[in-house]
Amino acid sequence: MNPLPLSVVPAAGVERVESAIHATLTDVTRFYAAEHGKPPFHALGPVSLSLQKGEFFSVVGPSGCGKSTLLDVIAGLNAASSGTVTFEGAPVRGKVPEGVAVVFQEDATFPWLDVYDNAAFGARRAGVSESEIRERVEHALAFMGLKAFTHSYPVQLSGGMRQRVCIARAMVVRPRLMLLDEPFGALDQQTRLLMGEEMLKLWRETGATVLLITHSIDEAVLLSDRIGIMSACPGRFIETIHTGWSRHRDSNTALDPRFGELTARVWGLLRAEALKALGSQT
Repeated sequence: MNPLPLSVVPAAGVERVESAIHATLTDVTRFYAAEHGKPPFHALGPVSLSLQKGEFFSVVGPSGCGKSTLLDVIAGLNAASSGTVTFEGAPVRGKVPEGVAVVFQEDATFPWLDVYDNAAFGARRAGVSESEIRERVEHALAFMGLKAFTHSYPVQLSGGMRQRVCIARAMVVRPRLMLLDEPFGALDQQTRLLMGEEMLKLWRETGATVLLITHSIDEAVLLSDRIGIMSACPGRFIETIHTGWSRHRDSNTALDPRFGELTARVWGLLRAEALKALGSQT
C-alpha cells in the first residue's frame, strides 16, 4: 500500500482543530491601478481559502507574491478587485471587522504614548472598562516580557521591543482572528523562537484563529496547523500542507524528524516559485 502524501499524514494523538469555518476568501483577486500608461498590476489571485475556527494557518511565498496584499484583503484594509471575503459569515467591506486584530511588520507604536497606553489603545477605543483594561494590559505586558518598561516610551525601546508592544496591544483587545504580517521579523533569531512559543501559548489560551505571513519556512512549520504555499506574482495557493502537530507543540518540535521532512517539502515547492520571482525581476 502506498503511504499517504506528507501533506495529509496526521501525527498520532493529534487533536483536530474545530471544523467551523471562521473566515473565507472565494475567487479573490486584487489588481492595482495602471500607472504611466502601463496595464493594471495583477498582484493576487484568484485565491480561495477557508480558515477553520481556532486553527493556526501560515502563508509562505516568494517576495512580492502578494502575501501582505492577501492579509490586507482579509482585514478589510484593501478591497478585493473581484471575489468575496467573509468573517464569521458577514462580508468584509472597507474596515477591520470587530473581533479582528492586525499586527504589521513595521513599527506601529504611538510615540506620544508610553508602553501601557500603547497596549491599552485598542481596548479603550472599543469601550472596555479601565479596570478590565488594567488587568488585560498587565497580563499582556508580562506575557511579552515588557513589565519593567510599562512607563517607557517607544523611543526608549529597541525595535524588537516596540514590535512586542504592538503584539501586546493586539492581545489586549482579545481578538477572535489575529492577522500577523511578519511580526517577528525585527527580532533576533533566539528571541524570535521564544516569541513563537509565546504566540502558541496565546493561541491555545484564547482559542483565536491565527493567520501568519512569514518568510521563514522554519517558523511556518513550527507554528502552524496548516501552511499555504503561494506562487510567484500574481499570488495563488499552489498547495496547502497539514503539519499534523499537537496543539501543545513548542520549540522542541524542531527536534522531531518530521520537522525536517516538512521544511524540505515546503522548500521543494517554494524554490521553483522563488526562481520564477527572481526571473521576473531581471
